[in-house]
Amino acid sequence: MLGFGCGMVTGKAGMTSHSYWINTATAFDGGAAGPVPSRADAVVIGGGYTGLAAARALALEGARVVVLEGARVAQAASGRNGGQCNNGLAQDFGGMVAAYGLERARAFYRDFDDAVTTVETIVRDEAIDCDFLRGGKLKLAAKPEHVAKLEASAKFLRREVDSDVAFLDVAATRREVASDSFHGALLFRRSASMHVGRFGAGLAEAAARRGALLFEHAFVTRLERLGGTRYRVTSTRGVVEADRVLIATGASEKGPFGWFRRRIVPIGSFIVATEPLPADLRQALLPEARTCTTTRLIGNFFRTTPDNRLIFGGRARFALPGPRDDAKSGIVLRRSMIGMFPALAQTRIDYCWGGVVDMSADRLPHAGQHDGLFFATGFSGHGTQMSVHLGSAMAGVMLGMRSDILWDQGAWPAIAGHYGKPWFLPAVGAWYRIKDAIS
Repeated sequence: MLGFGCGMVTGKAGMTSHSYWINTATAFDGGAAGPVPSRADAVVIGGGYTGLAAARALALEGARVVVLEGARVAQAASGRNGGQCNNGLAQDFGGMVAAYGLERARAFYRDFDDAVTTVETIVRDEAIDCDFLRGGKLKLAAKPEHVAKLEASAKFLRREVDSDVAFLDVAATRREVASDSFHGALLFRRSASMHVGRFGAGLAEAAARRGALLFEHAFVTRLERLGGTRYRVTSTRGVVEADRVLIATGASEKGPFGWFRRRIVPIGSFIVATEPLPADLRQALLPEARTCTTTRLIGNFFRTTPDNRLIFGGRARFALPGPRDDAKSGIVLRRSMIGMFPALAQTRIDYCWGGVVDMSADRLPHAGQHDGLFFATGFSGHGTQMSVHLGSAMAGVMLGMRSDILWDQGAWPAIAGHYGKPWFLPAVGAWYRIKDAIS
């Protein structure tokens, strides 16, 4: 069923609905055997990048750490994204200054810079073979009307926070991207790319090597507060009591995480990966191997890989992943890809998959404490770098080594009318399409 669904993208054999990153990485096989221990210094709920980075950092300080992952480690959003590890905020920096003031907006921006460096440091320190490359990111103007705004943004960013940003005119942009679809670009030189499947497996191996116990297929069914930050955690692999618990699950639709579900909207993101391209064609498409995003609200993101594929994704449809929606989204994405790159009209799609983006209302990460639980979540499409960064940082908070988490903004209100099921996504999608058409 899954294979057939993605096969509908081109009708050719050999299609898979699995993530390219997961399919081309050696799976982590160091999961702990047997039931969970009865006691731990820290329990981390969630075995994605956030939880694995936290577990590694906690174990490095000598803490007894238990990670509880409901399925397989690093195979949800951590292994199903676009492989981009970018600096720069999701929002316009000028808008952030208007909302938060210049100094706080600068701090937000610089923490995204620091997040890329955190990933790079872990890759180096743990010798993770994941093709990490500081190749830079292009934010591409999808309409002529977007060019002036990008040019103004470049001047403002260079003056206030990032002297490395550059504005590229249409000629320079076409030297970077072999497409007539774009009219200018911002170049963020500090951004990176990597093989996120191999990074996830390597991060899990590093956490285990440092002494953390990683339990897969350990779905959490109950949380009981014993006082302060102490909790009893019940999972399908046993019960463990811990002095501190970190929630690192994202927008989990099940389990005792209702408070978090009301504050995070799960939004589907869909990706296709081409067959390996001729090396000269891949080189011509993106000669500098940049990561790329477009300026539309319902935009696209893309990059190439060391094995000469094009990874192309976006919010093709406002739906959650599943066989039918993955297949329908794959058709939309392939059409968009060929519109940008006509030379790929006869190119086979080898992979077509969906994943979930945990979107907060302000599109910013959130971290801190609630009811004695520590948390880091709501990465809003920037989890590849921010989840690793904040997971590591929250380990320091849990151990009393730091209290300066920028993304702990105190009160975090629930999203009105949202109780976990994103019933409003079709209306949001329609509104964004209207705004894209008129802006």
